[in-house]
Amino acid sequence: MTSPILITGGTGTLGRQVVPLLRAAGRDVRVLSRHTSESGDGVDYVSGDLFEGTGIEAAVDGVEIVLHLAGGPKGDEVATRNLVHAAAGAGVQHLVYISVIGADRVPLGWFASKAAAERAVAESGLPWTTLRAAQFHDLMLSMMQKMTKLPVIPVPGGLRFQPVDSGEVAARLVELTLAPPAGLVPDLPGPTVYGMADLARGYLRANGKHRLMLPVRMPGKAGRAYRTGENLALGGTTGKRTWEGFLAAGQDA
Repeated sequence: MTSPILITGGTGTLGRQVVPLLRAAGRDVRVLSRHTSESGDGVDYVSGDLFEGTGIEAAVDGVEIVLHLAGGPKGDEVATRNLVHAAAGAGVQHLVYISVIGADRVPLGWFASKAAAERAVAESGLPWTTLRAAQFHDLMLSMMQKMTKLPVIPVPGGLRFQPVDSGEVAARLVELTLAPPAGLVPDLPGPTVYGMADLARGYLRANGKHRLMLPVRMPGKAGRAYRTGENLALGGTTGKRTWEGFLAAGQDA
């Protein structure tokens, strides 16, 4: 009998798409979550908290592959170290981690936390794979929804993004999970680079709205990093779905 694949963050944006893809590939899935859910149809939900370090040993018991999707605004490195420790003790054979493009280059707290989590995975002694992806269209949508509630939208100059479709990231993660460990694999950005103003105009146009825009300067080291494109991955393989395609699919306010 094939052991289940453990997914952390299996109820989040990525997890909700990864789980059915793994089931379609014939794999049973175990989801570690802070909230209990009813198990069934090849998906077993177990309760635990990566940050607090509770329930992890039981979650990794009998598991050979772990897909680590759980993350938050802070504390990713703590949660990842707790998971790595339990996974090593359980003899896990492949740990797959999702990170962000620019994790080791953009001097902001969330990026630094992701970079520290990457190091915890790479130094774990476990066979591993890490994929860095760009910000999801879903995140850009949430940002635009909040920004366009203002009468005037502040637009940081030089701030650019390559938003990527979360479904494409989910599909790539499933490929990597079912393949041998590969270390740090090529980044996965979206197909188009957008300035903040481009993203805002696209959202406004798709929703029949109009707003004034005010150029502002993003100061400090983070501003310089964004202006030099440290959060971008240019010249490699990209996803296919554009911001405009995402919006046209009905992802509106």
